[in-house]
Amino acid sequence: MYELFVERVAADGERVAVVDDGGELSFAELARRVRGLAAGLAARGVRSGSVVGVKVPADWRAPAVDLAVAALGAVVLPCVPGHGRRDLLALWGASRADAVVTVPDGKAEVDGLRPELPHLREVVVLDAEPWPERPEWRPAVVDAEAPARILVSSGSEAVPKLIAYSHNALAGGRGRYAERVLATADGAPPRLLLLVSPATAYGSLAVVALVRCGATVVLRERFDPVDALAAVGRWRPTHLAAVPTMLRRMAEQPPLPGEDLSSLQAVVSSSAMLSSAVLGAALRRFGRPVVNVYGASDGLNCHARWTDPDGDVLRVGRPDPGVAEVRVCGPDGRPVPVGVAGEVQALGPMSPLCHVGAPELDARLRVDGGWVRSGDRGVLEADGSLRVLARIKQMVNRGGVSISSAEVERLLEGHPGVLEAVCVAVPDPDLGERMCVCAVPRGDGLQLAELTLFLQESCELERYKWPERLVLLERLPLGPSGKPDRRVLAELAATALRQTDVVTAG
Repeated sequence: MYELFVERVAADGERVAVVDDGGELSFAELARRVRGLAAGLAARGVRSGSVVGVKVPADWRAPAVDLAVAALGAVVLPCVPGHGRRDLLALWGASRADAVVTVPDGKAEVDGLRPELPHLREVVVLDAEPWPERPEWRPAVVDAEAPARILVSSGSEAVPKLIAYSHNALAGGRGRYAERVLATADGAPPRLLLLVSPATAYGSLAVVALVRCGATVVLRERFDPVDALAAVGRWRPTHLAAVPTMLRRMAEQPPLPGEDLSSLQAVVSSSAMLSSAVLGAALRRFGRPVVNVYGASDGLNCHARWTDPDGDVLRVGRPDPGVAEVRVCGPDGRPVPVGVAGEVQALGPMSPLCHVGAPELDARLRVDGGWVRSGDRGVLEADGSLRVLARIKQMVNRGGVSISSAEVERLLEGHPGVLEAVCVAVPDPDLGERMCVCAVPRGDGLQLAELTLFLQESCELERYKWPERLVLLERLPLGPSGKPDRRVLAELAATALRQTDVVTAG
């Protein structure tokens, strides 16, 4: 990754590489800061094979630390602001991190964890000022198949998964996906407004786009829909990358005087399933194609480009063997014929090395010489395109009958009284689980009976799939990746529904 970055700097040194709240940095200036960081980290004991936990803001320091760690042959493990004590202990403990890079405000938090992290040798505090270069420093010689970054899953698991990516998997497989998704009409390097944290799996697009595409990456420390729309006019990105919840909230904002979205060539959605309602809202609000990226931190990406709000959002494009080959398998683990549903599996240049500190996950999720089980249910169509039907993990088991929460969510977003909706399982003494809708209403008076009537008459949804509980919220809680936090919602719903079937929560 660092060698490729050096080549990019030689070709594009004076172009802008990173934009944050502090202004612009050229590739050449970013390279100077990366060299200073690398030399300083090396002096503090970071070496080839070290695992470096990183918890810094979404500014120039995020990609700079990534590249500095790569230059040392070490492995970077970014952590998002939302990772608290429990998650940090799990992440840094399982990875046996021997160094942590943080900012002054985070030092006390890290120091408080040190007694429970015996492998942690060094805590490096990084302020906003760049470190000086050291003329004696030289980058390490790095094997392209060596680990470079640990991606952290942000799914519904009780404990986040750690997934190790090699330099080749990042710059090669993931880089190929970035090139295709961020392609510009004239072939010029893209300008990417990244609204998710660069520490997330989706946010790793930042450093990959810098290295592979020569992109200018615009970073925001926090998401606010008004700020994001203003940033488009100010920084003139060709692409905006966000999760569906962010796109919906931006689409809800009325245009302000002087708004200018004309620089955009496409809007990129990933990290959660795109609904027809969000697709239509984004197409109307931005007036540009929406690129829906289906992917997973386990090593899978393909995408579809939409200009029609009536497009089948379950169709996620034709897999690219330069990123990952895809197959669909039945319960016996064997590939099923075209048109038959099964579990989506992937193998290719983007495939990660392993699950860190969890050999049992490798044993369960990697089959037949490396094919990765995605946990998604899908179909390969006759034209080679993939249709993703549901997240297998996001199922409600009602008395032994599995119900896809994603299917119900997509339909509910078409209800005029629903602004946002997430369906979660809540415990039930009789059936084991029932489906609960956590909804942000558009106005007052939303009732569970109103939703089920809509699902019956307008959507013709089978009765056994109707939700049986409702929690009304002013706003959905978001996880570190910017999408709704299903774990928090499930806990909130279970607590709120102990006394009643319908709860309004703040």
